[in-house]
Amino acid sequence: MSGKKLLDRVRDTLRRKNYAFRTEQAYTSWIKRYIFYHHKRHPEEMGEHEIEAFLTYLAVESEVSPSTQNQTLAALQFLYNEVLHLPLDQEILPAPAKRPKHLPVVLSKREALGVLEELSGVHKLIARLLYGSGLRVSECLRLRIQDLDFDRGEILIRSGKGSKDRVSVLPDAVRSDLQRHLKSVKVAHQQALAEGYGSVGLHRGLSRKYPNAAREWIWQYVFPAPKRSRDPRSGEVRRHHLHPSGIRREVKAAARRAGVTKHVTTHIFRHSFATHLLENGYDIRTVQELLGHADVKTTMIYTHVLNKGGRGVRSPLDED
Repeated sequence: MSGKKLLDRVRDTLRRKNYAFRTEQAYTSWIKRYIFYHHKRHPEEMGEHEIEAFLTYLAVESEVSPSTQNQTLAALQFLYNEVLHLPLDQEILPAPAKRPKHLPVVLSKREALGVLEELSGVHKLIARLLYGSGLRVSECLRLRIQDLDFDRGEILIRSGKGSKDRVSVLPDAVRSDLQRHLKSVKVAHQQALAEGYGSVGLHRGLSRKYPNAAREWIWQYVFPAPKRSRDPRSGEVRRHHLHPSGIRREVKAAARRAGVTKHVTTHIFRHSFATHLLENGYDIRTVQELLGHADVKTTMIYTHVLNKGGRGVRSPLDED
């Protein structure tokens, strides 16, 4: 392994420790940028001082977000601790990235339903789940068949943000459409099995423990991609889930057709889900659990967009 190029060693270590593919892409990208920032010096020749300088550059010159700066630090800590085995002993204190204080953009119920009405097919079903269940788009697209509990009216979100599982509501309004959709997905899965395919990607430990699980119905994606693709790690031909770019593009176009002038993204449905639940009188702790926020302070931001129009204050211009 020592004869391999550095980034290949990073990838091997990430895969051995079962990191997600997106994390692998992000970590290797930041490590490469770190090396290029310091004029291609090898990381073994650098340390805390150079890491701090790079993180400060990202905050001050590139104006990255705090989460991006934190991810970069995590990538470099992984490089030194897990790949190079050169533990970082000194505290790293770069100039902190500034977190802009923006209130979330929220659709009214009329606007949300108007955007949904302009969608069709699987994209409409996905968007209805984003709004009706408060899911992030990545969480929705990663859903497996067994994550849907129609009897209890629940959706299990596995390994959400922060690698935590949580449960959210499965709306009655999507139940029949979702069941029809699953019937067509099952037909496609059975056909793929007959053709010698039909497997999906699973956690490496799970694949070892249950070798046939990848072909079982319960592990299939609720929203599979229309075509099979080659796994970038194993090289195996599999059916992945839909790419988020498609639903993002369709939601943006639907908002234009609906005449909504706000900046509409897929994430706006999650903001609207939380705000409308609070408007309907649900307890903020309940909303916190449904969203999967670790701290109720994160959920509290939605209280600031309730009763908008000066926090519900009646303007003197409107007084009788």
